[in-house]
Amino acid sequence: MNTTSPALTRGAALPAILQQRIAILDGAMGTMIQRYKLTEADFRGTRFADHPKDLKGNNDLLVLTRPDVILEIHEQYLAAGADIIETNTFGTTSVAQEDYGLEAFAYEMNVAAAKIARQACDKYSTPDKPRFAAGALGPTPRTASISPDVNDPGARNVDFDTLRAAYYEQAKGLLEGGVDLFLVETIFDTLNAKAAIFALDELMEDTGERLPVIISGTVTDASGRILSGQTVTAFWHSVRHAKPLAIGLNCALGATLMRPYIEELSKAAGDVAISCYPNAGLPNPMSDTGFDETPDVTGRLMSEFARSGFLNIAGGCCGTTPAHIAAIAAQVSAYKPRLSGDKFFSSLVEA
Repeated sequence: MNTTSPALTRGAALPAILQQRIAILDGAMGTMIQRYKLTEADFRGTRFADHPKDLKGNNDLLVLTRPDVILEIHEQYLAAGADIIETNTFGTTSVAQEDYGLEAFAYEMNVAAAKIARQACDKYSTPDKPRFAAGALGPTPRTASISPDVNDPGARNVDFDTLRAAYYEQAKGLLEGGVDLFLVETIFDTLNAKAAIFALDELMEDTGERLPVIISGTVTDASGRILSGQTVTAFWHSVRHAKPLAIGLNCALGATLMRPYIEELSKAAGDVAISCYPNAGLPNPMSDTGFDETPDVTGRLMSEFARSGFLNIAGGCCGTTPAHIAAIAAQVSAYKPRLSGDKFFSSLVEA
């Protein structure tokens, strides 16, 4: 017997798009910010001029102090063909912002980041090509599953409830700012991801809003496992209860090394879409972007994934630029999206 769950209130057009064509996700935010060669004064602005801690490198803060830079980067990715752009909120939880003494500003930063992404999407959206703002929830610099002390395996520097509360605050700010979907990304610890998923469920129940959710893990090395020890298949089965619109992998590896794990995930997660946004190959400090692959190489590698039937969403992570995203968009457009089950979970039909 099938029972229908509440319909999506935002991002409702996305599930159908993913079954019609391969959607394009944007590329790296940090790589693009580096091109602006911003100074400590840029990060501080006037508002945080007297803040007691160094702020250079806190890219998330730029939504308050240099929103023009973030908007320009979003627009460059949209002009390159991105269907989905991520908010500049990878580290905008109170947990992550504690490192800079800015945890009290986390909510405001999320609202501001979402509004900037919303502005860019609204500018570039057309009836034939709607653009979507994805609220990005990063992993935080702490891990709930792994001890930070080799001499004390039971030690932890964060707990589930702290993470859940931080993610709830972040997601609430992103929702207020106008995002269309949530993206729980760069997951190296499944327990951290579960805290984010729990918070999203709570928020959507509290507000009555229903947004698509994409979950993206990170295989950290050639072992094929995420840092907290799971294979990609085990990872999928640990988070499939969230009924995400898509499950995928990003960061850590370039496309060449990521291929077997995307193939494994594509086989394991038969009833949802698959997303993939790898790094631009391996780190290379001599390169303009800090990574090896040129746009043409990344585009060609992603087209092979598409030709093999692995993809519904394709984009880039560290080292990728609007040129990489344009190349990916051009190369994968020749191929049909991966066929999943009769309906994605986000059709919100439960067995």
